[in-house]
Order: sequence, then structure tokens, then C-alpha cells
Amino acid sequence: MVSRHATPYGSRQPAPKNSVTQSLMNDTTQLAMTTQHQPSQPLERFSAFSSIANFENAQRMAKALTSSSIVPQGYRDNLADAVIALEMANRIGANPLAVMQNLYIVHGKPAWSSQFLISCVNASGKFTPLRYRQTGERGTDSWGIIAWAKDREGEVLESPEVTIGMAKAEGWHGKSGSKWKTMPDLMLRYRAATLFARLFAPELTMGLHCDDEIIDISPVVTDPVARAKPAKVEPQFALAAPKEESK
Repeated sequence: MVSRHATPYGSRQPAPKNSVTQSLMNDTTQLAMTTQHQPSQPLERFSAFSSIANFENAQRMAKALTSSSIVPQGYRDNLADAVIALEMANRIGANPLAVMQNLYIVHGKPAWSSQFLISCVNASGKFTPLRYRQTGERGTDSWGIIAWAKDREGEVLESPEVTIGMAKAEGWHGKSGSKWKTMPDLMLRYRAATLFARLFAPELTMGLHCDDEIIDISPVVTDPVARAKPAKVEPQFALAAPKEESK
């Protein structure tokens, strides 16, 4: 006689769970629930020069970059400059490749491109995207631009006013090949944005000028800026090559 509590033929009972399996499932569920409610943590930044281990890791990363054909020519097979570019990218929270592509050597000085500096300000999260307000009368010396944005508290922050009259007084406008003559609207915005970044986000500029600034303030008129390949440093104690004997 079959008991009322007997399992009918062909039906399946769930496999018994031992204590280890049950505990593992509980821990996994708890971890998933905890992770779901926790905000994602930003990646930890490190300085290449803070320790020997970090310096060695930076060199390994830099070596991979210098072997790439995508990086600018000046960084290829140039481990030292690539390590410095990695350090600068880490300090401002930017992509290393973006730093390499927008860091120029102008008259022997490192300089950012204005477009890159504007993108850093907009991506910093400290301000609303930069906006520009026109002042004065277009086509005259009073024509100017003020760069502005709001901070996290909603306060409006403004750059100093940059005008055509200022460009002429500072000697930027009269230089041979100056973009102030051909693209004044763009140059006004670039210079106002640069001053905004220098005043309210100096940690992004790291004390460096923009390439167009260095060209404007330099007393020497040169060709349009091109990325200069860093000179190779010869060994300090290299032996001199033997001189050929005269016959």
C-alpha cells in the first residue's frame, strides 16, 4: 500500500543543499546586494615618482606607448618623455594619449593646446561647460570676450575680459602671421578660456602656458608651431671617436 506522503513515480525532488553550498549562495547574494547599493569608486591614481615600484610600473606602461605608431613622433623610442607625460596625465586626470597629442614644445618650452585645456575644464566636473559673452562693438578695439561658467554651488565665475585693444597693446595682434588678424573671434575665445582655467583651475594648467600664448609673448617671430622631436642626450662620458691619421 502506497503512503499518501510518498513521491509519485517520475517526479523529482530538489537536491539537498549542504551547509557549505547554502552559505556560499547566501554570501554571493549578500555581496551582489551590497555592490548594487554602493557607488562605483574611481581608480586610484599614483605618482610615477612616489616610489621605486611606481616608477618601474610607469616605465613599463611608457615602453608600450613609445612602441606604438599612434603616439606623436617625438615620443617614439623616448622613454623619459613618455614617463613624464604619464605623470602629467595622472596629475590632471586625463588620458595619457590625449596628453601626448596635445603637449607641444614651443621655443623650448612645454605648452598645452588651447582646445585641450578647454576640454579639461569642461570634463573636470567642477564647472558647467564654458560659455562666452561678447562685449564691445564687433570690428573695433572694444570688441571682446568673457569666458564664464557656474561652479557646483551655482556661482557664476568669469574670466578677465580679453579685447582686440588688449591684443594690440600687448603686441599679439601685430606679429607676422598672427592669427589675431585672420581669426580674431577664435583667438579671443581661446585667450579668455585660458585665463579662466588659470584663475579657477590652476591644477589643470600645471603652470604651463598654451601654445598660442607662448607664440604671442615670445619676442622672436618663428614659423608656425610644429611638434619638435626631443633631442637625444649623448652619454656624458662617451669616448671620442679616433681621428683619422692624415697621409
